[in-house]
Amino acid sequence: MSVDAAQAPLLTASHGAVKVLTLNRPAALNSFTAAMHALLLRALEAAAADASVRAVLITGAGRGFCAGQDLNDPALAGPAADVGDLIERLYKPLALRIRAMPVPVIAAVNGVAAGAGANFALGCDMVVAARSASFVQAFSKIGLIPDCGGSWLLPRLVGRARAIGLAFTGDKLPAEEAARIGLIWQCVDDAALMDTALALATRLAAMPTKALAETRRALDDAIGLDYASALSMEGQRQSVLGRADDAREGVAAFVAKRTPNFTDR
Repeated sequence: MSVDAAQAPLLTASHGAVKVLTLNRPAALNSFTAAMHALLLRALEAAAADASVRAVLITGAGRGFCAGQDLNDPALAGPAADVGDLIERLYKPLALRIRAMPVPVIAAVNGVAAGAGANFALGCDMVVAARSASFVQAFSKIGLIPDCGGSWLLPRLVGRARAIGLAFTGDKLPAEEAARIGLIWQCVDDAALMDTALALATRLAAMPTKALAETRRALDDAIGLDYASALSMEGQRQSVLGRADDAREGVAAFVAKRTPNFTDR
């Protein structure tokens, strides 16, 4: 890797069918800048368009995952800076891109995830965190509300009482406690983080990714539906998936007692 590449705000690598994206501003705890947003969105769009990519893994370089918005970024310079405009231009497209990915997206949280950095991670499909990692809803300390989808994500992940407590206090939540209350999927020893996260991403990449992406959409959509409507929504999606190649392959492999080879995306 060249020196210039090593200093880029975002690093990309491929591990089989898994695309690994590494936030790479370690001296600033990988806090977001407009330049990093542009690179990350472009990398996610490229992964979405690349049929060889069947899972995405996002992590951070150094001792932090992402400390949220870099308050020194020129995008926030001057007294007339509009945080809401920043959300609309940068954070909303990023959050929606992750939610619309045709493949699973895993966050490997290697250190502090604060503010928008915490909610960026929580917006991924699954979060694996190092034991030394933590999650901080830091917004109240600077007079703001949870953003990057945090107002939507937090109560759905941990309920209103815990969401209010995390958002009001801005207290640091250790990764082990985050896993215990269901905020994240898994907490592992620091030394095992990347191996565990990559193994999970590789496992998901071998699964029927089209069905996994539809599962994400079904769970999100069902939040706003009554029970009967959710059942109808499930039937509509099953009608489509049931005619796909992966469903036929899954049934054939089950009957033949062999490992399936899923190819839909």
